[in-house]
Amino acid sequence: MHQMWENVVKNLMQIWTGQYKGMDTGDEDYEICPKVWEAIGAASAASGDTIPGIFGPRPPNVASDKLSWTADTRSFWFQYVGPVLLARRFTRRKYYDHFILLVRLTRMCLQFELTTAEIEEIRAGFIKWVTDYEDIYYQHDPQRLPMCPLTIHSLLHIADSIEAIGPVWASWAFPMERYCGALQPAIRSRRFPYASLDRHVADRAALTHLKLIYPGLDIKLRFRPPNKETGVSIPSYDSCVLLPPRRPLQLDGDRGLQDKILSCLCTRLQIAPTPLRRLLPKTVEQYGKVRIINDGDTMRASALATNSEDSRDATFVRYELLVDQNARYRHREEIFEKETFYGQLEHVIVLELTGPLPGSFAAPGPFLLGIVRTCTIEESNQELDFHYYSRLGALQVVDITTVQCVVGRILDRNRWAIIDRSGSLSRALFVDEE
Repeated sequence: MHQMWENVVKNLMQIWTGQYKGMDTGDEDYEICPKVWEAIGAASAASGDTIPGIFGPRPPNVASDKLSWTADTRSFWFQYVGPVLLARRFTRRKYYDHFILLVRLTRMCLQFELTTAEIEEIRAGFIKWVTDYEDIYYQHDPQRLPMCPLTIHSLLHIADSIEAIGPVWASWAFPMERYCGALQPAIRSRRFPYASLDRHVADRAALTHLKLIYPGLDIKLRFRPPNKETGVSIPSYDSCVLLPPRRPLQLDGDRGLQDKILSCLCTRLQIAPTPLRRLLPKTVEQYGKVRIINDGDTMRASALATNSEDSRDATFVRYELLVDQNARYRHREEIFEKETFYGQLEHVIVLELTGPLPGSFAAPGPFLLGIVRTCTIEESNQELDFHYYSRLGALQVVDITTVQCVVGRILDRNRWAIIDRSGSLSRALFVDEE
């Protein structure tokens, strides 16, 4: 953790701005112009408004903020903000490509599981990165030896460490630092602080030991009440709950929105739109938030979102749909493949039909639907999973179970970059019924 975020990455940022140990650029031209770096800093600070709070703390201003940096904030900036804001900022493309290689290798190291082939790729990747680093920054000049601290050489041993003790998350210092932070409230005496710490650690260890020996005791000895999912649950939608505010939404008279809803329902119910249109209600209930249970994301509907000075936008989402690849050809067989989309969640509605479908005795539903304003993706970086758009497209009505997670956005020179940091808790997997 400290090797990468507090040393290698920190040093790189100082090298790019000409603040590293008084060293110049030598025969290269990797230094970023101060005005450009100030623009990068301003965009970095502004991105905090459009990156949801679930992603972590607000990214600091890299040009002016020298106090807010921690290993956590530098890790997020390096992996997600930097690759967007540093694109086309260097005088030569090779400096940016060298940086992106380090980002890609770091992301591989942070995977929960690693195969033998991936470890070998990490080993070869760091050998190449260090070799290119020496060519660009050290330039094989003994006078530039300060450019080669020990932390650069230590990158060559990361693959060996993973083979010996497992992925880096199994041994890094983040859990220990969190634990040390939890110990601070245990200090009850300023005169004998270590006695308080010793007693607290011993008591916690004893309680942990008892919980492991006697099954069920962990519930009785729990100091905090168990987390309970609060909110409105909709039948057959067990993966999420709805949260206030709650308002009515008028459908009567909005022909365009009705058609979008009918298109969604017809696909799901396998019924023609004409008889279904007569069963649409005039008004539906809409909610301001939907939360995926079991520590999933909380997504906001932009139509009911409240804007405040410190608010962070959590209305943009990623959703996945099965799309017919032969939709343009009427007489070809349907071939459905899963595709990923991004957009702004405008409404979350609960729709109940006013009567039963033809040939049935009970009305189906209720249906929990999301009304999404799609992002018109213009360019994608598949290697880093970044997607760029300049404008929003048409409305699309989807079943709320297809909405996977919130995504962040970074404004970079008149276009938005979508960043997706979803993990196993928020990334649902499509499983074929067969």
